Amino acid sequence: MNKANSEIYRRRNTVERCFNQLKGFRGIATRYEKTATSDEAAVTLASLLLWARSI
Repeated sequence: MNKANSEIYRRRNTVERCFNQLKGFRGIATRYEKTATSDEAAVTLASLLLWARSI
């Protein structure tokens, strides 16, 4: 693998890990929210909680 491919793989791995952590939140994993705004708010809140746990 050349350097560009390894960088792309590393970034993709980071994004995939983030999605897997977000799936740990039941409402996001089951797509329980009925509107796009509510769904976006749930993802934002879950992302904030994951970030807060990491610091």
